[in-house]
Amino acid sequence: MNDDGPGRSPRLLSLDLWHTLVYLEPEAEEAYMRAQVDLATTVLAAAPRAATTSADEGPDYRTVFEDVYARAVAASQHGRSVSPALQIEEAGARCGRVPDPQVYLDGLRDLVGRTRFRPAPGAFDVLRGLRQDGWTTAVVSNTVGEPGAALRPVLDQMGVNRLVDAFVFSDEGPWTKPAPEIFREALARLGVGPEQTVHVGDGWVDIEGARRAGLRAGVLYTGLQRYGARYRQLFLPEGWSEPTTAYRFASWPELPGLLGQIP
Repeated sequence: MNDDGPGRSPRLLSLDLWHTLVYLEPEAEEAYMRAQVDLATTVLAAAPRAATTSADEGPDYRTVFEDVYARAVAASQHGRSVSPALQIEEAGARCGRVPDPQVYLDGLRDLVGRTRFRPAPGAFDVLRGLRQDGWTTAVVSNTVGEPGAALRPVLDQMGVNRLVDAFVFSDEGPWTKPAPEIFREALARLGVGPEQTVHVGDGWVDIEGARRAGLRAGVLYTGLQRYGARYRQLFLPEGWSEPTTAYRFASWPELPGLLGQIP
């Protein structure tokens, strides 16, 4: 890779999580997302009624939560974080219930813990090599459906923590990709400038977010663009899985060579 002077050569690789570092096959992803809605429905049904709710009111908890979740996803595509805790609270308010957000978060932790996420083929070996070559790494992830706190122990078990220097999960702050602020949070934690940073992800929010944050480049990974139907419908409006970028790769072993082509 070209060196533009002291401190200018890229040295931070920021990474999307879903369908970039880890993934589920489409059918498993569909089941996982259904389980999230099932959990929310159960939590809402079991929650105490709000004082202003009459006993004969019987909202469709599932429909209400699905709408709240879809709205949270839409907000994320505009850079605004609506965490799982806020989602269950909003759904409760619309249903006349007062759910305990921690009950929902604990349920999500259990769900994430028993879900068998897979590592992207070749990703971990490539990251080991890049780190040996002097790259620092960070995960910048939109966590709309599950909190980062639930993901951390699973990623630890998978060995991701040994390959990543910082994790920035959107539910832990006000911003999501493509807002530049979530990328700046990762850069600030690691003391790296945007001109030294390349971001890798599988969709529009990654490439557009890298552009808005002024990063050296946004790189599109196409090797795991096999999405469950609900995930695609919610998170990937038409064209969002094929954003415009000069840099893309389909297999992780291609990435080091591609990084060397970025001016």
